[in-house]
Amino acid sequence: MKTELNPDISQALSAIAGREFGNVFLVACGGSLSIMHPGKYFLDRHSKVLNSDVYNADEFIARSPQKLDDKALVILCSQTGTTKETARAAEFARAKGAATIAMTLDSASPLANAAENVVNYQAFYTTGVPIDAAESNYGVLYMLLAGLVKQTDGIDVVPSLLKSLSNLQPAIDKAHDVFAPLFEDYAPRLAKKDVIYTLASGANYGAAYSFSICVLMEMQWINSQAIHANEYFHGPFEVTDKDASFIVMVGLDETRRLEERARDFALRFGSEDNVMVLDAEKLDLTGIDDAFRGYLVPLVFFDTLWRFAYKIADLRGQPMLEGRRYMKKISDY
Repeated sequence: MKTELNPDISQALSAIAGREFGNVFLVACGGSLSIMHPGKYFLDRHSKVLNSDVYNADEFIARSPQKLDDKALVILCSQTGTTKETARAAEFARAKGAATIAMTLDSASPLANAAENVVNYQAFYTTGVPIDAAESNYGVLYMLLAGLVKQTDGIDVVPSLLKSLSNLQPAIDKAHDVFAPLFEDYAPRLAKKDVIYTLASGANYGAAYSFSICVLMEMQWINSQAIHANEYFHGPFEVTDKDASFIVMVGLDETRRLEERARDFALRFGSEDNVMVLDAEKLDLTGIDDAFRGYLVPLVFFDTLWRFAYKIADLRGQPMLEGRRYMKKISDY
């Protein structure tokens, strides 16, 4: 059972203890940016002191928020720590007087060197080494933010979070079995599609965004868009017909009703054969506190969908990471 924050998280929090913060900027690119959306959701729900926002790293520099000053904390993330825009964003933030914390796999990377404090996490998708999901980028970000809220607001949800994270990996392992028949059913149909949309809201939106741009588009060259479950009804629902394909995530946070509404419309005017619904109510989340189920469900969704992606890849004859044409292959862009 996890009972304490990771040492590097505690060290980073100690380094900023006593500083007065009013704004937290969550900065990254791509898949690393996707985890920042549930991070903001967490801060919105738990902190009365901290305003927060999510930024693409290069736009963060270009936009140069007026509130980026010595009362700002900037949390940045890059798996390898070599994302140039994110490393530059760390340097930019420090030049403005902000405190910086870098999240990365490599504590000797350019991002780690650019930030004042470094927090490590683990990633099976990058290293191929099995991990405990509590040590993933999601888990580490939640621990960092829970510790921050304790310092700034005096609200201590850390014990509940740690208990829940301790039970996350068993929940993920069981979820693979729960969703396996669903994936077996839908993979042959969705593998043939040229366009697959993802639908989600709240804490799940980041997982939908990441699966859309970093898996379907990046690795399978399937056109995709992560559609916010309520924004769906303000334009995008017009593409819905019997041939349109959706992956709908229905979670357990306060925005579940938004996802249920989108699911119901997609099934009503689309085809059940092309609308794959992942519903968190079907999961066994034993040991995860009710207060944290909504935040941890996205990890379950994304981890299990990764296996679905490999099913699609096999059926399409299209490799995953190895098949990319540009990423990690060229650098002159």
